[in-house]
Amino acid sequence: MGIWEAIRCRSRHPRWNTWARRAPRDRFQSKIQASLQKGRGVIQIKRVYESPLKKDGYRVLVDRLWPRGLSKQAAKVDLWLKEVAPSDSLRKWYSHDVEKWQGFVKKYSAELRGKSPSLAQIKALEKQQGTVTLLFGARDPEHNQAVVLLRVLKKK
Repeated sequence: MGIWEAIRCRSRHPRWNTWARRAPRDRFQSKIQASLQKGRGVIQIKRVYESPLKKDGYRVLVDRLWPRGLSKQAAKVDLWLKEVAPSDSLRKWYSHDVEKWQGFVKKYSAELRGKSPSLAQIKALEKQQGTVTLLFGARDPEHNQAVVLLRVLKKK
């Protein structure tokens, strides 16, 4: 068996195809790059583990905890806004369970109503910097706090 046959066999074996079950990276790039355009600025969301790009603009981490296994140099985060992250109790209650998503959206949106200074800070950054990227560490690009935060910012 040559090297190419071995590679083909590995690619068909389900154990070697674990990349399909891992955290999405480029496959959901268009969904992660969902953006909000208002005025001249853009607010978008992106997974912090993805490599930083120039078009990301000002990068703001919106997680309460620093992402595991990622150095501060590699993350290239310009601002870490722990204040807009979900409370510890809400974060632990949700624990990234998709079945609790609707409840999480309601509870987190209610929490964000009391954090208007931090939301105003993000809006000010949008006006100053042009492009602001909200970074999150969750594996699911469609069910995380940055998605809810983007919706709330869109309404303002």
